[in-house]
Amino acid sequence: MAPLLPTQAVFSLRHAPSWILLAFAAGSVNAGAFLACHRFVTHVTGTVTRIGIDAGSWWLVLDYAIVLFCFIAGAFASVLFLDGRRHNGKQAMWSAPLVAVSTILTGVAVLGSLGVFGEFGGSVEGARDFLLLSVLAFAMGLQNASVASTTGNAVRTTHMTGPASDLGVSLATAYFAAGDARLNALKAAMVRGGKIAGFILGAAAMVPLANRYHYVAFLVPSTIIVASAMLSFVPAAAAKEQTS
Repeated sequence: MAPLLPTQAVFSLRHAPSWILLAFAAGSVNAGAFLACHRFVTHVTGTVTRIGIDAGSWWLVLDYAIVLFCFIAGAFASVLFLDGRRHNGKQAMWSAPLVAVSTILTGVAVLGSLGVFGEFGGSVEGARDFLLLSVLAFAMGLQNASVASTTGNAVRTTHMTGPASDLGVSLATAYFAAGDARLNALKAAMVRGGKIAGFILGAAAMVPLANRYHYVAFLVPSTIIVASAMLSFVPAAAAKEQTS
């Protein structure tokens, strides 16, 4: 599947705010999950580590395996959103995965308020905790893969290991390069550094919000995600359709 945005546009000032906002939202979701049930959810590394740590406690291993599966299923669903219509001869709905993520987080806020996921910050590793983690993992897999697909795998927004590594690579490239190559490397470094800062700020912002509003605080990343989709994906999709 061809990406929505060309490489030169991905790291431009036009679209960089979207990636930083999406990282902010993911940081908020990760912090919200931790405050709700003491587990992180936006990246796979922690989940896979828990599977290894809990080996022998087979119910826990199965529960964490389900969370892992949900993240992968979210990534799978993003391709269905983005590429399914193209295979049927229709225009891809580029913003649909992020709108779906926003809808899921809104559902978490509503259902959590109704007690579906149990007490906020209460039990750890209960059935309701894993239900929450599974839903959030699916949403974050959906977000991460849809942004990666849209940008030709240049941008990922739900974990910071890759961006931190890419930041170091971009800075080293800028050190040795000159002219346009150096400028492009610095732009990439700025975006990746911005994503890391955005993720941190999102986590920090979620703490007072979640402590006061509990599950309702997930409405904040929900709103930011759909705003990001409207900021970059809808105009870019319209431009792509006009030139195709």
